Amino acid sequence: MSDLINAIKQVCEEKNLDYQAVVNTIELALSAAYRKDYGEKNQNIKVSFDPNTSTSEIYDVKTVVDNLPAQEEEEMLRRLNDPAYRREEKEERKDRRAEKEELAEGEEKEHKFNPKTDIQIKEAMILKHGAKIGDEIMTELPIPESYGRMAAQTAKQVIIQKLREMERDMILSEFKSKEKEVVGGVVQRREGRLVFVDLGKAIGILPSEEQIFNEYYNPGERVKVYIKEVREGHKGPEIILSRRSEEILKKIFYLEIPEIANGLVEIKAVAREAGARSKVAIYSEAENVDPVGSCVGQRGARIQTIISELGGEKVDIIEYSDDPAKFIANSLAPAKTISISLNEEDHRATVKVSSDKLSLAIGKSGQNVRLAAHLTGWKIDIIEATEDGEKKVADSDAGVITPEVLVEDKKKEETEESKNEGLEEDKEEQKEKEDKKEKKVTKTKKTTKKDSSKE
Repeated sequence: MSDLINAIKQVCEEKNLDYQAVVNTIELALSAAYRKDYGEKNQNIKVSFDPNTSTSEIYDVKTVVDNLPAQEEEEMLRRLNDPAYRREEKEERKDRRAEKEELAEGEEKEHKFNPKTDIQIKEAMILKHGAKIGDEIMTELPIPESYGRMAAQTAKQVIIQKLREMERDMILSEFKSKEKEVVGGVVQRREGRLVFVDLGKAIGILPSEEQIFNEYYNPGERVKVYIKEVREGHKGPEIILSRRSEEILKKIFYLEIPEIANGLVEIKAVAREAGARSKVAIYSEAENVDPVGSCVGQRGARIQTIISELGGEKVDIIEYSDDPAKFIANSLAPAKTISISLNEEDHRATVKVSSDKLSLAIGKSGQNVRLAAHLTGWKIDIIEATEDGEKKVADSDAGVITPEVLVEDKKKEETEESKNEGLEEDKEEQKEKEDKKEKKVTKTKKTTKKDSSKE
């Protein structure tokens, strides 16, 4: 095996490239080098390179086309031989390109004769007997003994450029197939609000809008990321990543819980507010499998691993049910409901809860009811059941609590605080009065003692 073949195979292993593709790149580089030193105008040079013997064969390759009309042929010859005519035609071509309109659908572009790649059939018949339109005429060219310095430099640049293009195309196609998937990576660096993650063969970008607000991405830290989009950029493929996606949560469940990985337990729906709280609806057809217990694990070991993987994000495991009322009741956990009435037309559910469970049902800033509505796909209204009657306090249409409820809750808190402050002030005044009385008593005692001692 020659040193050249070993070098080609080494490049293929390092860059993960196809062997024949690298050989084709060498052929292109040799074609460019030959054109630089020995090529003539209107030659379509192609090189056939054999890496085993390190020898090459050089050809001028042209495609046979129909004969041109006499007027077009005369114009073509004039264009080739007259520099002034070439300049005029170049300017005309610019004007035509500026005014050019898009071709209509189904309309084929008219093929124009190109003396570099095409040959008329009357000329082809001289070179090859029995030539037909569409045939390739390969004229062998002399092989040079050596190439000049500039030609060698040109060949080197072609090889470097083509290898980079091949590597970019390979990375683009590989990560394009992984689009909408979750992969592991290592945080490489931060630049402003952007985080760059090393994915092995490429560097992904985690924009600020796809980051979790309470997470810190330290260099060298391993993270799981969702490949949101792969696109071609100016300097190579751009891989846009996300940490806010619901798919990350699903993937971690698949990795950490064997029952989900082997299909015994199924994830039916996921609702997530990244960095704060998530709800996962699970279901199992197997009678002897507890879906919630499988996800929670012994003493909560499995769910704690998932929470730590998500940076402390709270995760609620909800048991899925085909009965919408039961599913909505489960989704509002940890709050317990009194009754649920469904409006099929508006796809709206009215949930009645007791006063002591109201805050649990709504959640902080309406988070619990908002996630429940997202998880179930139903609009949820929360009704408070009191001794005086019923009162609507939350509406999940916009996924938030109505402002009146927040105002009332704030007023209640303020009144309770003011009452407590008033009681504390009364106690302090009472204490001051008692202290004054004690001081007076001690004074009188001292004076009586003095008077008695004088007597």
